[in-house]
Amino acid sequence: MTASTAPTRSSGRAGKPDQVCADAVEIARLGLDVVDPDHIGEHLGVVAEGERLVTHFFACGLPGYRGWRWAVSVTRIPRSKQVTICESTLLPGPDALRAPEWVPWQERLQPGDLGVGDLLPTPADDVRLAPGYVQSDDPAVEETSWELGLGRVRVLSREGRLDAAQRWYDGDRGPNAPISVAAPSAARCGSCGFYLQLAGSMRQSFGVCGNEYAPDDAQVVSVDHGCGAHSEVLVEQVQAVDELPTVFDDSEVESVSVSRAHGSVDEAEPAEPYGHG
Repeated sequence: MTASTAPTRSSGRAGKPDQVCADAVEIARLGLDVVDPDHIGEHLGVVAEGERLVTHFFACGLPGYRGWRWAVSVTRIPRSKQVTICESTLLPGPDALRAPEWVPWQERLQPGDLGVGDLLPTPADDVRLAPGYVQSDDPAVEETSWELGLGRVRVLSREGRLDAAQRWYDGDRGPNAPISVAAPSAARCGSCGFYLQLAGSMRQSFGVCGNEYAPDDAQVVSVDHGCGAHSEVLVEQVQAVDELPTVFDDSEVESVSVSRAHGSVDEAEPAEPYGHG
């Protein structure tokens, strides 16, 4: 980092740093008297903050604060040569190591982050929702809402439904999922007996799988999704082979002659001494 007297920020009539204040480098250094001298480096430059108000920067030697700078602001009254210290602080420089910019939790939240016991309040102006039975713009909902006496305060808006439909269609239960691509071309959910259609406008494209042996059981699937557990998938039937029990016949004993290897002692020969006597 090189020393510079060019101002990076200014207020009022600030432009060129006040020369008397700019020359007060050692006075500014005194403003860091509470800092270990080993952690105060070379003077890096000054910045004009206002009329007769400048900030001196010193290199920071604190471990873990690479690129940070000690900043000491000094000023003087008109027609006075006496410089006064205003404040001192530690500020990040252009190459400082800093934490990432803070992002509100609403923007950091990702699908799947909600755990057991967590609460996720829905904003009052959420564009995915609309007042129930007033701006739902779904004819199927409007026709049945009053008959069934449903009373939800809000329902999915058109934007909310389109967003959900696109997310489901592009996900693991849409037509491009690996299990769907690998399934037979005729094994589509729309023609499966285990397929349960959704209500409303979503029924045209989505339903719920009701096959307990399918990997998508109890999940929303697209009408053109597919898998090998389709109700009408036909496979060649293989004739079952009955396994007969193993039968052991030990009622008769069969004599088997055994040849003697070279060096064996014949039963008719006398026993050999063992050499203990």
